[in-house]
Amino acid sequence: MSYFKISPQEISDFQRDGYFIVKNFLSEEEIAKLSSIVLSDKKMRSHAMDLNDASGKKTKLTLWYTPGNDAYGLLTKSKRIIDTVDKLLDGDSAVCHFHSKLMQKEPRVGGAWEWHQDYGYWYKDEFLFPDQLISVMVAITDANKENGCLQVIRGSHKMGRIEHGFAGEQVGANMHYVELALKTLDLEYVEIKAGDALFFHSNLLHRSEANLSDKARWSLISCYNRSRNIPYTDIAASCSTPIEAVPDEALLEWDLKGIEENTDFSGKDRIHKDAQ
Repeated sequence: MSYFKISPQEISDFQRDGYFIVKNFLSEEEIAKLSSIVLSDKKMRSHAMDLNDASGKKTKLTLWYTPGNDAYGLLTKSKRIIDTVDKLLDGDSAVCHFHSKLMQKEPRVGGAWEWHQDYGYWYKDEFLFPDQLISVMVAITDANKENGCLQVIRGSHKMGRIEHGFAGEQVGANMHYVELALKTLDLEYVEIKAGDALFFHSNLLHRSEANLSDKARWSLISCYNRSRNIPYTDIAASCSTPIEAVPDEALLEWDLKGIEENTDFSGKDRIHKDAQ
């Protein structure tokens, strides 16, 4: 089986737009194996947090730091992701796994995510260099307009960091600047299939609507950092610990299980701390 390798054109697209999409990043066999574990993982569900959006609808996520040798960890440490991230991030120090989160937007009740930049959160952790931070979203289920797919403002990463504050129990970007961005730049709906991936810059403005459909929208988002981009607050050491990639074949050939019991999960206080 051949695995994804980023092209010079895709690097150029990322630098221009702040993101790019990889179709069929995981094979049908890989996504079937992964999703069967994810959707039945009781430990993952038991550590999920409910966060209210501005309208009071609940959005659910589970967040953790150090990747293990479970199904999630083997994907986040896979060579295809680590090599791609290494080519997209500014700087030349080692790639580190900051954290991962399983986004669980349930049918009919899954809440919206407000407009924000990931660096709008991470700036509060005193990371100094946003070009050395990136997020990778892998779709576990199909994502479309009906079930609240991600929306991005193309090229908004070049605006720099926008001030953020609370919107419901979430942290959102200053809407005056979001509205100016929407007048100036293109809004894109990231409609993708299970197994597709989205790589996006830490300053890219993005949001999602509530899920009003009868289909769940689940995705795994993993965030990466350069080892020299050390935060000056006391957070998990994973963000500055070089990560050792595992073979891409691991997803199919290794004995995959649900998330490990000793995983360093984060609670809602961590999400709230980002806006202090």
